Amino acid sequence: MRLILATANPGKAREMRDMLAPLDGLAIESLLDHPGFAAPEESEATFEGNARLKALACARAFGALSLADDSGLAVDALGGRPGVLSARYAPTSADRNAKLLEEMRGVPEERRAARYVAAMALAWPDGRCVAREGRCEGRIALAPRGEGGFGYDPVFWLPERGLTMAELSDEEKNAISHRGRALRAILPDIRLALAQHASRESRKNETDRDGGSAAESGGL
Repeated sequence: MRLILATANPGKAREMRDMLAPLDGLAIESLLDHPGFAAPEESEATFEGNARLKALACARAFGALSLADDSGLAVDALGGRPGVLSARYAPTSADRNAKLLEEMRGVPEERRAARYVAAMALAWPDGRCVAREGRCEGRIALAPRGEGGFGYDPVFWLPERGLTMAELSDEEKNAISHRGRALRAILPDIRLALAQHASRESRKNETDRDGGSAAESGGL
């Protein structure tokens, strides 16, 4: 079954592919495979709204099941910012992290609580759509650390591990990340879609075989 990942972000696409790899029967594509497609502007006020918007647009455009993620960082001391504007907080990842650390300058450790939030939406070409959410709690570090991950990972501190998200291996990150949790929450919906697709294909093949047998009998 064809599944379109409604993202052109290489980091997101890689993480989603890795986590979907155990599922048999999926032919996975992303918007990196379709550079001519113009994704809709993220105009909604919530992560779920933006995820649904992107998933539905891709499902209708490609006539295939589509999975979209919208995610970001919410910092308590900043009133929940950058929130849905996380990707547009500054021009580059390095700029965004630098801006965040500057805005958090002087904020004591006990007030540096933050969370990653991800909404995952699965959409069908006929307009059906389901959405699930995942969260990961942490704090804003005093300085960037680590070379892994992407986005705000170098400044997202995990107190219980004593590491930033960027210092985790891909496997460790996927096990606890907001995106990993959202994807695991929506996996039952993807498995159901796979099972329904397999059932339809089986019925179609039986019909084709029956039709072929009838034609052969008629020819005799």
